[in-house]
Amino acid sequence: MNSLRTPDLVVIAIYFIAVAAIGLRFARRQTTTETYFVANRTIPHWAMGLSIFATIISSITFVAYPGAAYKGNWNQLVPGFMAVGVLLVVGTVLVAFFRHAVGMSAYEYFEKRFGYGARAYSALAFTAGHFSKMGFVLFTITTAICGMTGWDKYHVIVGVGIITIIYTLLGGLEAVIWTEVLQGIVKILGVIVVLGVLFSIMPGGADAAFKLANEKQKMSLGSFDFDLTANGNFWVMILYGAFFYLQKYAADQTLVQRYLVAKNDKDALKGVAFGALLCVPAWAAFMLVGTLLWAYYQLSGEVLPAQLLDEKGKVIADRVFPYFLTTKIPVGLAGVFMAALMSAAMSTMSSDLNCLSAVGVEDYYRKLRPNSTDKQRLFIGKIIVAVSGVLAVGIGIFIARRGESALALYYAATAIVSAGLAGMFLLAFLSRRANKQGLWIGILAALIFTAWATLTGGKYKMLDLPWNYTWPDVMLGVIAHVIVLVVGWLASFGFPAPHGDTRAMTLWGWLEKRKTLKEVNA
Repeated sequence: MNSLRTPDLVVIAIYFIAVAAIGLRFARRQTTTETYFVANRTIPHWAMGLSIFATIISSITFVAYPGAAYKGNWNQLVPGFMAVGVLLVVGTVLVAFFRHAVGMSAYEYFEKRFGYGARAYSALAFTAGHFSKMGFVLFTITTAICGMTGWDKYHVIVGVGIITIIYTLLGGLEAVIWTEVLQGIVKILGVIVVLGVLFSIMPGGADAAFKLANEKQKMSLGSFDFDLTANGNFWVMILYGAFFYLQKYAADQTLVQRYLVAKNDKDALKGVAFGALLCVPAWAAFMLVGTLLWAYYQLSGEVLPAQLLDEKGKVIADRVFPYFLTTKIPVGLAGVFMAALMSAAMSTMSSDLNCLSAVGVEDYYRKLRPNSTDKQRLFIGKIIVAVSGVLAVGIGIFIARRGESALALYYAATAIVSAGLAGMFLLAFLSRRANKQGLWIGILAALIFTAWATLTGGKYKMLDLPWNYTWPDVMLGVIAHVIVLVVGWLASFGFPAPHGDTRAMTLWGWLEKRKTLKEVNA
């Protein structure tokens, strides 16, 4: 398939028209920052949940998960279990807490607990990580889209990027959320289409595919031996997922901002739970796609072309799914999957753009211009959306031109800068004794460790020292969070205890406040 046929183009056109209509529908209502950043706090929980689902299921998921399952097993699914596991442990406390502790930015909390420096640092760490992600999700969609259509990859990046910037800029978070509702549905349809095609053409049917996959342990979750130094170990991935989703729920603007759009605390928790529960079966579905792809080419005996092989003659797993799409998806259904793939990039990018704008206005601009009017802050917010979007498109083009390896230094830098945000939250929330001096010592220790580990180990190793980091890459983040928590707590004892107002911003202060609120409401 060198180009899409008319029915496919019609499906894609309908999708883009719907997205544009939603953006324009909410454009006239964006007259205050309250509307632009938190949608007047009137979003129903089911829409909030679909929005979270659409944000998390990015174009990287569409390509990386099938590739990982094709090459190995379902080990990459394990961290996703903690999206629900962490929520079950902390959700009832965190969601309501943030709704009462902050106005629009998650990082307001760190200022209340440790001062403005902590707020500025955490907001910067969020910004650095999400800039790299936006560019990468734009680049990722070109592999499949350009293979299916023959379109120029730069045109795809620029086109999808510009459309996303426009509706995000005009419609604010309301447009982002309601387009994500559409995009979430389209993503579900996209994976259903692919699974349906795979099951329908599988030699011997689904039974043969699952029998072969089980024989070769292609659906294994990894070794259950407790060895934290082993790549792919089940417990390593569980630990990674636990800290990753704790950071998402407690220190990531894209999720905390979703808590704030709900009508009340109960709806906010229901929305987050709905989004998390949608994600796990979706990730499993993409893993299943990869396993069924492997089974199909094993059972059919079909020989993969040379362009899917490396110099040693081994299959490059990430290229198999795009190849399958170009050769097996029927007319009309290809358009559905194309729309799903584009929606995966657009939903992640639009969410990040609005959140980056909120962080820029609330965490930086209001500090620089404390007397600014709401109208001025809204204008600056829209400027940030436009500039951030253009930069994200530029990063996507840069990756497309230079390849992923060209981003090695940038990824290393952002990994170092963003280290330990979950540990920072745990220190702030769990310890009444922790203070800002202890926090900064903990952050410094984590930065030193992360710099050493990132530069001497992992995929983008740059230095070879007598003592290099040799543990799995995913453990780097786990250890950094623990360092911030432990070192920050111990160091705090060397400095004066925080005052009462600051101590009230801990879990213990929140539990007392929540008890008072329940008594008043009763």
